[in-house]
Amino acid sequence: MSLPDSHLDLGCGEHPRNPYGRGTLYGVDIRAPEGAVAYEHRVANLVLEPIPFADSSLGSVSAFDYLEHVPRLFPDGRGGTRFPFVQLMDEIWRVLAPGGRLYALTPAYPHPEAFVDPTHVNIITDESHTYFCGETPLGRMYGFRGRFRVIRVQRTERASAYSAAAGSPQNHGPAKRAARSLRRWIRFLRGKRAQLGPAWLLWELEAVKP
Repeated sequence: MSLPDSHLDLGCGEHPRNPYGRGTLYGVDIRAPEGAVAYEHRVANLVLEPIPFADSSLGSVSAFDYLEHVPRLFPDGRGGTRFPFVQLMDEIWRVLAPGGRLYALTPAYPHPEAFVDPTHVNIITDESHTYFCGETPLGRMYGFRGRFRVIRVQRTERASAYSAAAGSPQNHGPAKRAARSLRRWIRFLRGKRAQLGPAWLLWELEAVKP
């Protein structure tokens, strides 16, 4: 059975990604784009709302630098708690057709990139995917109803969101010494990050359905 030729990018902003090159591209975000866009955009707060697509209607879903912003715990409005990240993974599974794929790229523990942004509230590790994969996913205890098969889970490089460049002052004295110190500090940080390996974790998971 062929997959639907459609792709959904979560938290898309104004430039949704289409990693599988599907013919129809959709985007979901918490607010609408300001101008006209060349794809179908739907507005939803996925921490509070379901993904606004029908069951098994999509060939693939992507989440680039998005999952880390989805809370693990949230008030349910009745004095209890709910699990938005688990529920989102369940929603992704629901809208994917059998054999459809999730492609997610997320800064992961223990890299500083996973923590430095104060809106990163969901720290992903090398084993977080196991709660949603396998014959009996661990996420069942939190209400996860779906099941994914691992295509690949791996550390990968990604263009840094920030760039830094040390100046090259021509004068001598304190300014030049400060520039040398800055360059030494940058080299130290780069060395530390290199020891940790790539900062981003790539999930490519396949939806398993009856």
